[in-house]
Amino acid sequence: MQSSWGEHRGNKGLSLRLYVQCHSCLLSRGVRHMEEFVKANRDMWEDQLDIHKDSKFYDVESFLRGKQTLDPIELEEVGNVAGKSLLHLQCHFGLDTLSWARLDAEVTGVDFSKKAIALAEKLADQIGVKARFITSDIYKLGDVLEEEFDIVFTSGGVLTWLPDLKTWGEIAARYVKRGGFFYIREFHPFSLVFDDEREDDSLVLRYPYFCRGEPMVFQNDSTYVDTSRKIPIRTSYEWPYSLSGVINALIGAGLRINFFNEFSVTTWKQMPFLIERDDGRWILPSHQDSMPLMFSIKATKE
Repeated sequence: MQSSWGEHRGNKGLSLRLYVQCHSCLLSRGVRHMEEFVKANRDMWEDQLDIHKDSKFYDVESFLRGKQTLDPIELEEVGNVAGKSLLHLQCHFGLDTLSWARLDAEVTGVDFSKKAIALAEKLADQIGVKARFITSDIYKLGDVLEEEFDIVFTSGGVLTWLPDLKTWGEIAARYVKRGGFFYIREFHPFSLVFDDEREDDSLVLRYPYFCRGEPMVFQNDSTYVDTSRKIPIRTSYEWPYSLSGVINALIGAGLRINFFNEFSVTTWKQMPFLIERDDGRWILPSHQDSMPLMFSIKATKE
């Protein structure tokens, strides 16, 4: 293993973060250790939940007053959801799921954190909307959920937690009704290969683009929404994903790609030198159209 120490400098403080380039020695340990990776990630997300709930980033208070949390791209590309059944995979604590419910979708949200699902259910009660939430690892969802949906939705920072895109594509397709569709808006994998700790605006390659099976390993003492609030140091495991891996997983599962779009804006400060526009979008400080930062895909089951 190789490691390097760095400091993530956010607006509110410093955060130590250790990145370990992990090799195939981890994979040789088998399925049991893959389950340990999932548990470690779940423990980290549960440690961070209270910080997320109270953060300006998620702005729960505004949500409770009626604020829409869905990205404008999602609203435009998904379209009218009124009266449609919608499955939200990896929903965290449900703000986007409940935003779809406010638009009259019949929603089901899934996340692997019991703590996050409990908060989602509490928020649903507070705003008075009907929503169903299920605690499940996405790879084990078939054990607890059988029905199909008009729309299967996932968004914003979900793919890096998935070691097996082929199976993910099969799961997504399995829950789409014939004539329905799958939709994802996600951070562009090309933008994720660069050093995210640099203060200057140099794009320096640091992380892998292609997934060879082994995870990247990080040790974190804070969360992306507020680096000043500390959590117990947790190890997390993430997997790089490529565009071809995502697209081929969906095609291989029998879905037809309706569109694939790329965007030169993003929803958060994923590199220290990005600048925020008046509309809350983050962009490169120069050559603003020279690199994709997000993408979206809609794929139909015929």
